[in-house]
Order: sequence, then C-alpha cells, then structure tokens
Amino acid sequence: TRVRFSFIGREILVIETTALTPSMGVQVHGIDSLDDDAVIAACLEALKWRGVLLIRGLELDEAAQVTFSKKLGPVLAPAGKEIFTVSLDPSKSPSAEYLKGTFHWHIDDTTNDIPAKATMLACKHAAMVGGGTEFASTYAAYDNLPEHDRKRYEGLRVLHTFEASQRLVNPDPTEEQLALWRRLPTHETSLVWDRKDGRRSLVLGATADHIVGVSESESREILDELLAWSTQERFSYTHEWQQGDVVIWDNTGMLHRALPYDPSSERLMHRTTIAGDEAWG
Repeated sequence: TRVRFSFIGREILVIETTALTPSMGVQVHGIDSLDDDAVIAACLEALKWRGVLLIRGLELDEAAQVTFSKKLGPVLAPAGKEIFTVSLDPSKSPSAEYLKGTFHWHIDDTTNDIPAKATMLACKHAAMVGGGTEFASTYAAYDNLPEHDRKRYEGLRVLHTFEASQRLVNPDPTEEQLALWRRLPTHETSLVWDRKDGRRSLVLGATADHIVGVSESESREILDELLAWSTQERFSYTHEWQQGDVVIWDNTGMLHRALPYDPSSERLMHRTTIAGDEAWG
C-alpha cells in the first residue's frame, strides 16, 4: 500500500506500508529521515489505527532512539535515563528477574492512573532460538465479541496488582517477596474501556488480579475466558526479531508478551516509553 500524506493540499510524502495481519500491525518502508514531521505524523497515524508499527533496519543508537521517541511524545524517564535495557542477564539489566513476568500476556502500566501511550523496542541482538514478541489487539477482540458477551462484561471493574503478575512466575513466594510485591500500588480499571476517541478496548492480562464484587472462581473464569478470546490468532501478530528492528506499539490497547528464550542468549533490547494522556476508564 502506498500511503500519501499532504499538507495544505500539497503532497509532501509517500510512504509504502505492508499490513502485518488483516486485523492489526503495519510495516513501514521507505523512511529516509526521522527528522521529517510528516514521517512522525504518518507513524502516529499508523500506530493509532493499526496498533503495532514495524520499521526494519533502522539500527538506532541510544541518542537517535531517544530523539525519535520524543518526537512521538514525552518520554517517561528522567533525562539521561530514557533507555531501559531489556535482558535476562542480571549484569545487563537490574530488572532481569522481574522481566520473567513479560512471558505472560500483559499491558504495561495497569497499576498507574494514566497508562503509557506507546512503547518502542529497538533490537540490538536477537536470540538465535525463540525470543519473539507476540501482540494481540484488544480493540479487535472487543469489536468481534458477541452481543451477549458485551452485555455480560459491561460495567465490570478489575483490580490490577503487581503481585498477580509475579505469582505467574513464582506461585510460592517467600514472605519477604510477598511483602515487596504488596508495597507496590494497585489500581482499579474498567474491564471494557470507553475511550475518548469513541473506540472500546479491553484491560486485562497478567496484572488482572480479580473482578471487583465477583466471586474468586467466577472472576478467574471470566478473566481467563476473555484473555483466551483476545489472544486468538486472528487478533494477534508474532514478531520475529532481526537486529536493527524498531517496533512501536499502542500500549493502551495491545496485549503483548515475550516468547521464551535461553537466558544465556545475547538477546538485548533497548526500550523507551512514551507518556499517555488519557486515564484508564
């Protein structure tokens, strides 16, 4: 697909795109400069409507990644610390142990009042085996729900906790681990998010501890059932990383998870996070 962008009636940019799946994702080709405002506008538009944006072969260094990220929106990090290293090697990432939770479907920032708008990953080294990243569109998942299920989920609220996600990795924590998890903030969101732009998405994943006011068994049944629905192949895309890839996704509406890989592999990503401007419903 050739997408044309114009300004005051004058064409200024033609970008070629390829859909990653029928329901979500787009690969953008032919980007020569990340300094062009029209390129940034095109990326933001593609991100909004397709959820996942892939640009291959960019080979961004840290400074270039931060600059690109800031063109998409404010970066959630103090100056000089914008790059977060994603690795299971503790010598490269102090968060290596907690990153094991990313092997489960999740949305970032569910325990914050306002979620991050988008996340950018730049691939420095890909794993030889495994290590891909899966994405699933909760917009598409909601849009395709049968009407009786939409009514069933309407008005339900979910409590999200860090503990819920960590129990998937470590179901038998020590008292010290449990105390640490429980010191972190929790947050309640609508299961179905009515967004300012009129779209609806689902807020679920690893941090979804329970549905408020619903029995534990029924709560788990609903959350597991809806997660299985949302992560069907028809709503999903699996990205197999190549060095130099940059992938940006809409953190507010895309579930994502890393696929298993050997912790001793050289897999290394640089992550930047773009601030959001809409509170959870």
